[in-house]
Amino acid sequence: MKSALGIIISREYLERVKRKSFIITTILMPLLMVAMMAAPALIAAFSGPEKQTIAVIDDSGVIAPKLQNDGDIKFKAVTGELADVKANDDYEAILVIGKDVVSSPNGSVTLYTHSAPSMQTEQFITSQLEKNIEDLRIRAYDIDNLEQIMKEVEVDLTMQTFRLDKEEETATSSILSYLLGTFMMLILYIFIMLYGQMVMTSIIEEKNNRVLELVVSSVKPNDLMLGKILGIGAVAVTQILIWAVLLMACTLWVMPLVIGAAASSDDPTVVQAISQLGDAGFMAQLLGFMVLFLVGGYLFYSSIYAAIGSAVDNIQDASQLQSVAIVPIILAFIISMAVVQDPNSGLAFWSSIIPFTSPMVMMARMPFGIPVWEAIVAVVVLFGSFFGMIWVAAKIYRVGIFMYGKKPSVAELIRWTKYK
Repeated sequence: MKSALGIIISREYLERVKRKSFIITTILMPLLMVAMMAAPALIAAFSGPEKQTIAVIDDSGVIAPKLQNDGDIKFKAVTGELADVKANDDYEAILVIGKDVVSSPNGSVTLYTHSAPSMQTEQFITSQLEKNIEDLRIRAYDIDNLEQIMKEVEVDLTMQTFRLDKEEETATSSILSYLLGTFMMLILYIFIMLYGQMVMTSIIEEKNNRVLELVVSSVKPNDLMLGKILGIGAVAVTQILIWAVLLMACTLWVMPLVIGAAASSDDPTVVQAISQLGDAGFMAQLLGFMVLFLVGGYLFYSSIYAAIGSAVDNIQDASQLQSVAIVPIILAFIISMAVVQDPNSGLAFWSSIIPFTSPMVMMARMPFGIPVWEAIVAVVVLFGSFFGMIWVAAKIYRVGIFMYGKKPSVAELIRWTKYK
């Protein structure tokens, strides 16, 4: 016969896994995450400057003929006074170039526009001017074949990177590590917020329906709270495991084909990135720790959300107390974005050990090949902190589920933890 805790876990788990929304989100979430990562590049690609014609008044007489048009911006050299050109509505902007622009470029160029110019437009015009001024300055040295010499001395260096392991050298890609770390950090951020708030909402709804008063007559409050946390957490783990199986299948069967196709590439960076992604052992380690930190982070924060849900009667009141959980999560997100730039800094190490920030920060660091002992220490501290947090949350929960009407203050919540 199942224990009361097992029955609660089973009910909370099956109630959510059988929903169509679970199946839909399991399928769509990976696509949504990929879309979120690709969105900035797509937006940049499709948000170019509007088509416009820029009149150029070139007092130097040497820059205007060298300006190159692109698909959106066209330059047209004009003569006459600035006031006369301003009166012409055929131009979206007017670029005025001083006669001393080659020798003294700063202060010799002015752009007049009818509306605020985009940053891309300004960068395009500036790059055109800089390139042509540099070319004119080089020609002023009157050295034979100077342009050819400059091209020959240019260097486009691609550096290969290997991580020194105990047994062998392992190819790494900082770009891929950055993308993987950011992706996994976002997964944990979304899951901890989503499923933690799901625990809180479930408790508030059952408290308002007076269901908890009936349930606690046959089940201990602590078992009820723990059952909810574990049952909903099992849903999150199920979703992650489904994605992990799909990703490992892709790593084992699809990536070898991609690696073979990329082997002929002249860019070693691409080869290294694909090789690292096709390393089954590397990917399995990442996914294993991802599950551990997802479970630990969820358990830690869901206990806080459970305590909040038991202490209030509605979502509006809970929104104020949620800052206790939301602020550390957002702080961990911000730190993670800095950590992927330097995964071995002191900030990266300590924030990946402190349980309030460790789930996301550690997952942001893992793809960079940090020592495994650091991840193990972080896991031990996180799960140890969960047991301490669940003890505090249980103290609040057993009092809060019977309290109605007045929203408790933080001082009252602290006082509830002291009740025996």
